[in-house]
Amino acid sequence: MNRFEDAAHSARRAEGELSSARVGEEWLRTQRAMFGDSVRLTDDYASWWSYIPHFIHTPGYVYAYAFGNLFALAIYARYEEEGGAFVPAYLDLLAAGGSDRPDRLSQIVGVDLTDPGFWDKGLTVIDGMVTEAEALSG
Repeated sequence: MNRFEDAAHSARRAEGELSSARVGEEWLRTQRAMFGDSVRLTDDYASWWSYIPHFIHTPGYVYAYAFGNLFALAIYARYEEEGGAFVPAYLDLLAAGGSDRPDRLSQIVGVDLTDPGFWDKGLTVIDGMVTEAEALSG
């Protein structure tokens, strides 16, 4: 869905105002790319983007989910590395809530969001989950 949002906003910047049919073209293109052969999407599916209100009212909404999830997993990996010593800083981060920008909040736990290694730790957690799921599926 983030790819759809990016495509729709990029098209809007490049082409000007978009018709709902044009937005539907981007929706179908990105959804078909995502689902591949696993699902058959008919042309009637082109309007389904309009059922998701955050596409219109909160641009970038799905990116925030991906960012937050990967951030949490990378923080979890830090906890796994450091153990109990990490807990006080983590609790301070939680107490701070959304009081500042993510790059500043992340400093509470000693994280630099520009460091690819930090994000790699979150991706490693996801890789472990996928590996486990594949093993369980037989």
